[in-house]
Amino acid sequence: MLENYPFVILGIGIAIVIGMIIFLKINAFLALITAAMAVSLLGPESADGINRMKRVAIAFGDSVSGIGIVIALAAIIGKCMMDSGAADRIVRTFLRALGEKNASVALMGSGFVLAVPVFFDTVFYLLIPLARSLYRSTQRNYLMYIMAIAAGGAITHTLVPPTPGPLAMAEYLGVDLGKMIFVGTLVALPAAFVGILYAKFANHMMNIPMRDVAEHKDPDPLEDHELPSLIVSLCPIVLPVLMITANTLVNSLVDAKIGPQSLLTSLSPYTSIIGDANFALLVATAISLIILLRQRGLTLLQLSATVEQALMSGGVIILITAGGGAFGKMLTVAQIGPAIQAMFSTESGGTGMSFLFLGFGIAALLKVAQGSSTVAMITTSAMLATMNINSELLGFDPVYLATAIGAGSLIGSWMNDSGFWIFCKMSGLTEEEALKSWTPLLFVLGCTSMATTILLSIVWPMS
Repeated sequence: MLENYPFVILGIGIAIVIGMIIFLKINAFLALITAAMAVSLLGPESADGINRMKRVAIAFGDSVSGIGIVIALAAIIGKCMMDSGAADRIVRTFLRALGEKNASVALMGSGFVLAVPVFFDTVFYLLIPLARSLYRSTQRNYLMYIMAIAAGGAITHTLVPPTPGPLAMAEYLGVDLGKMIFVGTLVALPAAFVGILYAKFANHMMNIPMRDVAEHKDPDPLEDHELPSLIVSLCPIVLPVLMITANTLVNSLVDAKIGPQSLLTSLSPYTSIIGDANFALLVATAISLIILLRQRGLTLLQLSATVEQALMSGGVIILITAGGGAFGKMLTVAQIGPAIQAMFSTESGGTGMSFLFLGFGIAALLKVAQGSSTVAMITTSAMLATMNINSELLGFDPVYLATAIGAGSLIGSWMNDSGFWIFCKMSGLTEEEALKSWTPLLFVLGCTSMATTILLSIVWPMS
């Protein structure tokens, strides 16, 4: 009985999270913190004598220190890109480059890029007027257009930092952030294009016209001369990625003893500074603020109000993310990790693959139960992080465990998911139409991402 006690604690913790969110309609932050405190009370005392409630607060603070600054800065960047017209410039460039015939690919590409620094709901709000405008000119393919936006936005939202879920997974699983960006993008690309194919199939099967949406008024489009240039528009996205990637590359070359070691070693202290996610995003934030000031001629007071508005949305995500981290830490204290790890034979050649399916399955279960991909990713990665998983145990880099969890967090989106309602209501679809289009689309994205993850872990384990 005692050996099963950690699983009893795990069951109670998950039941509290799901029960409070689903049945009591409690905010995810309160549910996660309540579960963390319950697990802490049921678990053993700390060896260092810290009381059970204080260790929850310490774990919460540790989680904030890892992701709080980055999420807050990403929220500001996203808001500035929208208000300055930088996001609009990226979208229009995609459309001009690919043409109206390939508009669905252009919309998917726009969603794919914009969902890296901008939350999914914001991306969909931004791009839906373009889908409606395209339908007005072509009188066809409305469902395909909106599903293309959803495919691009949803896949990077769950796989590519600095969106909160992938960011938290990288933090909890000890994955280098540059590696998470690179591999997450590598896994997301095939899924996005498969999503386009499914969107075309669904559009063929369901002839859904565009309907008026009473709650939403399409904004007046800006003239091209009012928008920043493409290079300027891309800077807040591309620059931090390059800075973080440069640090990852230098460190990888040093570790592998490839290239001019004396030069790389001398560069390493500098790339570790500029490649730090907090610093890279701070630079990107400064650039996005300058772009907004230049394009809109705001006063400093107006700029401050814009920043505060962005931070209010980012603050909620920080609380939920840190709450999930505290919950995961308390599961560590309760010895959940060793108990789960004992269920897998480390001598079996299939151990690493078993962990991929475990992460995928738990994330999918949590997604179906409580609706939020971000919460599913945070909770699952925090849970598996308690098992001290590393490359030796898996047989491949833990980044693939992160992408498997991200893939699972796409499975089972329905009426308890805010993304479902954003897609449904902003598009003018009925609930039944959304269940027949949005829900299968995310299932396809999740399964494709998982298949790509498995393939990459075999052919390029990076361990």
